[in-house]
Amino acid sequence: MKQNRCYTCFWVILLSLTLIAANVLAADNVSMPTVKDLQNNKKFYDDPRPLYSTGALGFKNLLPQQVYEKLSYDVGAMKKLWAETIGFKSPDAVNKIAPEIKPGTYSYKDKEQFPGLKALMTEYHYNRFKPGAPPFAGNFPEIKIVPTQQYYYALPIAEATKASKTQLDDKSGIIKEETYVAGYPFPRPEGKFKAYQVFYNWHKRSFGWDSKFFVSESRGWTKSLKEDNVLLNIGWFLRLKGRTMEPYGWFDERAQMQNEERGVSTEWSSPRDMFGNVYSGLIYLDSEKYDQNMFYVSGLRRVRLMSSTDVQDSVGGADLISLDIDGCSQKLSNTIFPSKLEMIAERELLLPNNKDGSAYFTPPEKGLEIHNLEWERRPVYVVKMTINDKNFIYSHRILYFDTETFILRLVENYDQKGRLYRTYEYFMIFAPDMGMPLMGSTLAQDHLDLHSTSAIGYCMPAPGMGREKISLEYLFKSGK
Repeated sequence: MKQNRCYTCFWVILLSLTLIAANVLAADNVSMPTVKDLQNNKKFYDDPRPLYSTGALGFKNLLPQQVYEKLSYDVGAMKKLWAETIGFKSPDAVNKIAPEIKPGTYSYKDKEQFPGLKALMTEYHYNRFKPGAPPFAGNFPEIKIVPTQQYYYALPIAEATKASKTQLDDKSGIIKEETYVAGYPFPRPEGKFKAYQVFYNWHKRSFGWDSKFFVSESRGWTKSLKEDNVLLNIGWFLRLKGRTMEPYGWFDERAQMQNEERGVSTEWSSPRDMFGNVYSGLIYLDSEKYDQNMFYVSGLRRVRLMSSTDVQDSVGGADLISLDIDGCSQKLSNTIFPSKLEMIAERELLLPNNKDGSAYFTPPEKGLEIHNLEWERRPVYVVKMTINDKNFIYSHRILYFDTETFILRLVENYDQKGRLYRTYEYFMIFAPDMGMPLMGSTLAQDHLDLHSTSAIGYCMPAPGMGREKISLEYLFKSGK
């Protein structure tokens, strides 16, 4: 297969950045934390300890020194290259709306005194700016606004993004996969398919590493704020095309032959009726091909191949469907839930971050309030996704993307009657030495059933990871 000039140039740059002995990143050198480790370092309720920056799960303490150094870069160089690549720094793109709202702490009692707060917040967030009370978890009686920070990516990701020559089909807006190499495909979205470019930046996201491990504790609550489920799981993610970690580019020949984009697996240890269940998913590059989704059902001791309709089922009792994973994992397609994207706003909003993982919930008897978030003015793309399939569970989605990181921060999903059905948001973690926004805490709400679900998520690199973590064999070995 011939490589174009851009492709070759990119790999020369990438290899020059990463010349080091390959065995430095061997998987055997890294110990992966367990669910128990997560719970020991961050209790779900009333625990303000930072999950990432210090303690046993801080990357400097958990990763071998050589591995940490391999995945870290000069912060000044990362900031400079990323700003050059996307054409701006977020601190320069904000403070245009309600300039009277300065960094500081604001109470819900200040809402009338400072009407600019409403102008800077989504309606969804503004309505939650109050003390904790039924029917939903996640209200906040006060907010701490901090100065807007510049976020950036690791040098290999930035180099790949800067070199991108990715193209979309000029009729449908669907990506031409043969033109995509690595990184974010559209560093400066523009033109009639701008909304599609923004979405593809999310679809090709570097939200954590190309090979990564995650562990999560999730809890759900009824409309009376009674806890009704606890989900404990671990999982693995493997990018199969567009890698900026070793192995670079395609993960292996199989991925290239079968047009595989990424694989993921998840293993549950709670609740009891899901103990030993294991999910394995394989996402294909072909927009007109259904992805492969398999479940090992421990109670049956059988592997179940999920049908295309199963992707609209609720996931493990949580307030989201399979296509809501990470906020929106729905592919753009002409035939599979075909959708139309349009840019409806470009503006600044106050959005909550959880950069070191110190945010926490109060227990149900204290209203399930969320505390320790830091709110920043962020430049945001607001995209409407209209699903042109009347049999789909949603009529449309409203997607809020951070303009600097391309991360999907908030999703509002509406049912076929136009009612707000489900919302899903991230409280972003950030690893400054590594230039990596990460999967952190999440909050999902069902506005029809009046149910809430939140998760504490921990994510770390899994260098040296192979297909064994996402294979069919893994389903049987890991299933109980």
